[in-house]
Amino acid sequence: MIKYEDKFWIETTRLPSWDYGANAPYFVTICTKNRERFFGEIIHNNIELSPLGKIAFNYWLNIPKHFPFVELDEFIIMPNYIHGIIVINKSETHNIASLHKNKFGLQSQNLASIVRGYKSGVTTYAKTNNLHFAW
Repeated sequence: MIKYEDKFWIETTRLPSWDYGANAPYFVTICTKNRERFFGEIIHNNIELSPLGKIAFNYWLNIPKHFPFVELDEFIIMPNYIHGIIVINKSETHNIASLHKNKFGLQSQNLASIVRGYKSGVTTYAKTNNLHFAW
């Protein structure tokens, strides 16, 4: 671990030479803050989703509506994290057209922007509905 401004932080596990906007499947894990069980409980070996867990589930399914170049594979919502496979599958014309639409270029079409958008949506829902929640 590296120290920054007197705090330790974990270095990224991302491969520096890889373009995370490239067409590929990506296995993603997103954890809640302090592994708090915001999304439900395991009862008799099955997940019983909380109201926020149901929102997290539905928002995950809606990712391709916001990012049309994304396909979703298997995923699971657990009490304190989400595992999922996000497949980025951009056509050549999609790549070219997007460069002209966005001043940030492909930064709006990479894995980080997808995860950021998902997390933002769930967080906004929680805040709007006065639910205690944090990633």
